[in-house]
Amino acid sequence: MQATPRGIRPHIAIFGRRNVGKSSLINALTDQEIALVSATAGTTADPVYKNIELLPFGPVVLIDTAGLDDVGELGKLRVEASIKVLKKTDMALVVLEPAAHLHESEKELLEMLKRHKIQFLVVVNKCETGPVAESLRREIAAYGVEIALVSTLTRAGIDELRSQKMQDGLKGFDSGVIVGDLIKPREVVILVTPIDISAPKGRLILPQVQTIRDLLDADAITMVVKETELKAAVAVLREPPVLVVTDSQVFFKVAADLPPGIAFTSFSVLFARYKGDLPAYVEGVAALHKKGAAAKVLISESCTHHQMEDDIGRVKLPKWIRQKYGESVQFDFCQGVNFPEDLQKYDLVVQCGGCMTNRRDILARIDACHAAGVPITNYGILIGHLHGVLDQAIKPFGLSL
Repeated sequence: MQATPRGIRPHIAIFGRRNVGKSSLINALTDQEIALVSATAGTTADPVYKNIELLPFGPVVLIDTAGLDDVGELGKLRVEASIKVLKKTDMALVVLEPAAHLHESEKELLEMLKRHKIQFLVVVNKCETGPVAESLRREIAAYGVEIALVSTLTRAGIDELRSQKMQDGLKGFDSGVIVGDLIKPREVVILVTPIDISAPKGRLILPQVQTIRDLLDADAITMVVKETELKAAVAVLREPPVLVVTDSQVFFKVAADLPPGIAFTSFSVLFARYKGDLPAYVEGVAALHKKGAAAKVLISESCTHHQMEDDIGRVKLPKWIRQKYGESVQFDFCQGVNFPEDLQKYDLVVQCGGCMTNRRDILARIDACHAAGVPITNYGILIGHLHGVLDQAIKPFGLSL
């Protein structure tokens, strides 16, 4: 369970005002003391992500957030950090107390959840203190949801919430298929995985591992080679592979080494479809043609990895873009959750493959770009374009330039 990548787990965020029992609810749902509980308001300062096994569903990510009614300048920052979690949320639990009416912060949250079409449940905690007021029931019913009554003190309602109501809310969650829908059982797929300075010692990077597992689930025959062994791998096969998937950094070499007629694409293109919007990414590369050397580009990395000497996002991509469009192209960079709101100043956003985050987070970034009128693409699509092989790399998906 712990080996299940966070990016393919459903993300369940816990929201509510201070001291309504958000952290206590996490402990009750998991039967573990994994969240700090205190009578002091504001104990949870920043969103806390916990990889857990939620029986009977399976591996999920629970996110504990700061109180929606936090006060002061620091409190305002905490609330903003909590709201940002919505971009990654597949399902939300909104925790309330048995009061007469909804707090304004709770109303605002429920409106945002409806607006962003996020699945959510309203959980009224501390039901041991008395019944829920009819006025509160009516306000909640107006949002089209039922109330789950629980007590984290007595554990009343916890089992029903976990085994029934939350399971029902997660029924529509689908982590998707990376490549298995493109091939048939026992067909051969070759994966080209360069071993360079960015390759982790003794292991493969996450997109490569996930693609291998996806192919195994599809009953495919998988070969994994370095780019220097691709020709030899194709030569030993009695029949050509139905597909070659390469690291986008060696796109050009793979295209040159493959015999005509063999379909190929890249891990980044696969993940552009798996976690993003492949047609939108393909359209996005046209923005560089329009602006050329005058372009201002944002390169967005979803994780906060240590920058390598020959880093793909910070070094190689800017170098290749400037080689094609001119040295005056400007670049900004962002990492992790720090996706900027003032996107209008950019001519193009280049998003990483998103292997360390979930699909909802990537789609939220795409939506933000569309709302700002800014084109967006991703690493693999742009690299394929810069090396003149994009049209070939998107053919397996029925697309063309």
